[in-house]
Amino acid sequence: MLMARSMGVIGCESCGLAQQATPNAKQMVCTRCGATMHFRKPDSISRTWALLIASYVLIIPANVMPVMATGSLFGTEKDTIFGGVVYLWTSNSEVLAIILFCASIIIPFAKLFSLTFLLISVQLGSTWNPRFRARLYRMVEAIGRWSMIDVYVATMLTALVQFGNLMNIRAGAGAIAFATVVVLTIFAAKSFDPRLIWDAIDRSKGNNSTSEELHV
Repeated sequence: MLMARSMGVIGCESCGLAQQATPNAKQMVCTRCGATMHFRKPDSISRTWALLIASYVLIIPANVMPVMATGSLFGTEKDTIFGGVVYLWTSNSEVLAIILFCASIIIPFAKLFSLTFLLISVQLGSTWNPRFRARLYRMVEAIGRWSMIDVYVATMLTALVQFGNLMNIRAGAGAIAFATVVVLTIFAAKSFDPRLIWDAIDRSKGNNSTSEELHV
């Protein structure tokens, strides 16, 4: 399997144009869009780990602390993400409950676990099913923004449901933590370089070729 890196070909991360790298160039710039290019993103693994660890820390208050506080003449009610799912389910809004559960609980944790799996597999030099891991990364990168649905709901309700002294809705600390987790995981997915998945395959084939030559 020929790798673009071994042939001196590099793809632009902004516009996708593949082009021949200039030998001995201190900084490679895309000839089409002018973006800076790298064969591999600098410090990709360490930056992704840092963002993931911060996300793991914040995912706890995001699920435990209230995302929305509703105040009325009868008192103040604070709702967590899971509390909102339970309320929708018991209110015969099963479809909305499932959507909220998937977008606000399943997807964030799935993103964290998937990126952790990809990082560990890359650091261990795994050659297991690189196509599946590459597709997993693309999926994580594509669905990440849908986790913001819970924050969107709290924001819209805060803006729309204001009745003076009768009722008011405000975003809670959990919403801030949750939004931060979503943003951090989006940045983590962007900082991870999926080309690292294929480097282990290239090294493995190179070692096999060397062993065969020595055997001959």
